Amino acid sequence: MNKMSIAIYTLTSELHDEAAVDAAQKAFLDSLDITFDFRAGDFADYGTHALDLIYVRTGGTEGIFRRLLPQLQAQSQQPFYLLTSGKSNSLAASMEILSFLRHHALSGEILHGQAGFVGQRIRLLAEVNEAKRQLSGARLGVIGQPSDWLIASQADYDAVRQKLGIALTDIPMTELLQRLGDMTGCATPMDGAKHIYHVLKALVADYGLRGFTLRCFDLLSAVHNTGCLALAQLNAEGIVAGCEGDVPAMLSMLIVSTLTGVSGFQANPASVDSETGEVLFAHCTIPLNMVERYEFDTHFESGIGVGIRGYMAEGPVTIFKVSGDLTRSFICEGQLVRSQSKPDLCRTQQVIRLSDPACASYFLTNPIGNHHIVVPGHRRALLEAFFSLIED
Repeated sequence: MNKMSIAIYTLTSELHDEAAVDAAQKAFLDSLDITFDFRAGDFADYGTHALDLIYVRTGGTEGIFRRLLPQLQAQSQQPFYLLTSGKSNSLAASMEILSFLRHHALSGEILHGQAGFVGQRIRLLAEVNEAKRQLSGARLGVIGQPSDWLIASQADYDAVRQKLGIALTDIPMTELLQRLGDMTGCATPMDGAKHIYHVLKALVADYGLRGFTLRCFDLLSAVHNTGCLALAQLNAEGIVAGCEGDVPAMLSMLIVSTLTGVSGFQANPASVDSETGEVLFAHCTIPLNMVERYEFDTHFESGIGVGIRGYMAEGPVTIFKVSGDLTRSFICEGQLVRSQSKPDLCRTQQVIRLSDPACASYFLTNPIGNHHIVVPGHRRALLEAFFSLIED
């Protein structure tokens, strides 16, 4: 499969003049400013691209589509994307086809409108479909199970497998502790933190993981250190590494990194101002590739080990979270207006002003757990398109 390749397959009624249809097709496709893999009426490799479009060129094609449907269903799990210029009754045919699909509980969408809008929509759909393909087959580790206080942050393993193709693998905390040993050779907290990093990285390789979430507070009593530095470094290396055994947060982080190519910061709101829409997010770690600079401190709650105080560039951000059964999501854009370093909070502290102050009420009335993911940039459209895809 060619990454981000976009294929076009055509449906054309024999009643229409082929030369006239070809001329209209060229003008229409050129206006979209996208490089397509043009497959014409040969559907043999349908389902092998980042995005497969069915270009309904004329009316009278509904019966052709109906005959092709069993083959298309066998070849692809994507929704059916019907591209139409509106010429030669193509929109009417597309509407009939989409109604037929919906009647049979199949998902689809008609791509129609001004060239700029349609082209942008096609590129967005290619991104989210490619991300979903990359997620399928991934394995994530749950090391030690969620922390005891995360009473609402469980996950439905079957739903995660069915909707995303991701396998969640439970790894006993005892295995990690056995690999860590007694750590008597670690002379300083930094030595111990680096040792935890190397052991976790080896565990990731041994299990073939794309990422993991760690019941990290167990390390405080077991080895008198923390996993904050290890998680910060592993995330920077592209290995999703979550805190406190929070599985929905880990899933959210993996979705973000796969869609955008950048890391996400797992944090929890420490305060919410419903009037200004400002939310203070804090945690003792942040991916090292997300910050302009960082400092080492102790872990906040315990006062031991190594915590990270990171300073991310001010500017646009998006807050994201999915539920453990993937039936809900929260997506809200905002601005990181300042970082701070108060002594009575987790070490990395970000004040984010939400673009829609009404989003603040979500945290106080209907939150998805406490941890949320902060990702740089305006990502709402991309995340909403992805979540719509897995809902279908």
